[in-house]
Amino acid sequence: MISSIEVNETNKMIQQENLDVRTITMGISLLNCIDSDLDRLCANIYERITTQARDLVKTGEEIEAKYSIPIVNKRISVTPIAMIGGAACKSPADFVKIAKVLDRAAHDVGVNFLGGFSALVSKGMTKADENLIKSIPEALACTELVCASVNVGSTKTGINMDAVRLMGQIIKEAAEVSENSIGCAKLVVFCNAPDDNPFMAGAFHGVTEADAIINVGVSGPGVVRAALQECLDSDFEELCETIKKTAFKITRVGQLVAKDASEKLGVPFGIVDLSLAPTPAVGVSVADILKAIGVEQAGAPGTTAALALLNDQVKKGGVMASSYVGGLSGAFIPVSEDQGMIEAAQMGALTLEKLEAMTCVCSVGLDMVVIPGDTTAATISGIIADEMAIGMVNQKTTAVRLIPATGKKAGDMVEFGGLLGSGPVMPVNTFGCARLINRKGRIPAPIHSFKN
Repeated sequence: MISSIEVNETNKMIQQENLDVRTITMGISLLNCIDSDLDRLCANIYERITTQARDLVKTGEEIEAKYSIPIVNKRISVTPIAMIGGAACKSPADFVKIAKVLDRAAHDVGVNFLGGFSALVSKGMTKADENLIKSIPEALACTELVCASVNVGSTKTGINMDAVRLMGQIIKEAAEVSENSIGCAKLVVFCNAPDDNPFMAGAFHGVTEADAIINVGVSGPGVVRAALQECLDSDFEELCETIKKTAFKITRVGQLVAKDASEKLGVPFGIVDLSLAPTPAVGVSVADILKAIGVEQAGAPGTTAALALLNDQVKKGGVMASSYVGGLSGAFIPVSEDQGMIEAAQMGALTLEKLEAMTCVCSVGLDMVVIPGDTTAATISGIIADEMAIGMVNQKTTAVRLIPATGKKAGDMVEFGGLLGSGPVMPVNTFGCARLINRKGRIPAPIHSFKN
């Protein structure tokens, strides 16, 4: 039985502390769409998405009204398009054509984003993988809702440095050909990418998944921050218990929404991703949680320890609240999407190097970090390689979403709007790494990958 006290607590979390379900994401397999003829392939993809997801937005709105729980985004993820287009696409331009079809399908069913314009190349690249990657700048520039991701490393396979080098060039090009460099906000480079992540821009529908699946991403940094105000001077035991109990309550909301959506749509329930995902709104900041734990500003000494504690307790609390927890789950630290992180970067408390240290213990990596537009492709590749190494060695997902803002220098601000917020341009180490990046091949998997 759910008590009236628990109902009142949940209402307070929604009305006063900005609790929301960040996304209902329907994963859709496109494997049965494969055709060697590009026109037939595009027609199959459009038909598959618009048929399977036709009721997704309506169902999300019905659940919002039923429980008075905000569901911010309704999204779709699809099978990595490099696999789907391999037989039909002979050039990057062919993949751009598929991107336009994906965008039209996403618009027609009314979702906010569609993820899966992706390639998985942690050990090597097929010609289709390479063509898709080379198509990414134009594909993101000429579409509105399509998101791209490339997995270039894993604990089992090592890091594909040829792909890392190419992605540095692609990110530069994507920044240059899209207005306000916004294309880069829809592009993520991964190590150990999960198959069931509901969050953009890195969502795709893994080949191990069912024909269709419902994954839910629930978020509540404002709820956690409010709970911690009651134990500002408590010991670590009480602090951890407070975070765990709060994460449990937040995740129960996600479980409720996921099960209801699954039943209404007739699609299996996949996972709840219990990540604390901030927004630019005041009071919805992971940085503010870190300050409540005890650091003066995000980036101060002790920040990495505070983030490690937060991430672990969120996972421990949330995993008991859902039948299936997956995706990324923990705490996100995107700079431009978190008002507290923006302030910390502006005042110099938070540097790129400190962010990199924090990514060792958070859910993702260097996320929505704006860097000077004149940063070289080799330097971008070096930053990617560092972050992939953290993921590979620590057997965790890490990601890079860098935005080299064309025409901007360190200290400038770049406005993106909406959930993407605004980003301070952060300085980048100016010493080079071109000789490292230009070596061919891959960095081998670590010794602890040989488990069998």
